[in-house]
Amino acid sequence: MTRDTPSIGRINPPELGTPPGYSQIVEVTARRMIFIAGQTALDAGGNLIGKNDFAAQAGQVFENLTIALRAAGCTAANLVKLTVFLTDIQNLARYREARNRFFASVTPPAAPAVTLVEVSKLYGPDFMIEIEAIAAA
Repeated sequence: MTRDTPSIGRINPPELGTPPGYSQIVEVTARRMIFIAGQTALDAGGNLIGKNDFAAQAGQVFENLTIALRAAGCTAANLVKLTVFLTDIQNLARYREARNRFFASVTPPAAPAVTLVEVSKLYGPDFMIEIEAIAAA
């Protein structure tokens, strides 16, 4: 490991089971920690992408995470923790599809620790998903 390369270990003890698409534990040794505010389905102009369309909103949220990571000199491979807020748990499968596409785009594969919760509403009445993230670099 060089000084500029983080060490990110993903651990899934058999006693906790193998989770689909995330890690039970992420151990990090890094020079920098990057905290990304909750991202919603707004574009650069502040316009909602995908009103009443969860898949479109999830796609925009992951695009916004990509932009935020790039601004910090990172990729999805640097993510160590996601907190996902859904206004309807019925969208879980569509969230997983978007998440899997997002993480399939990086090498080495990334599987951050994830907390996912259903909430009654987000700060905008039309938002269906919000994701905040922590990356290590």
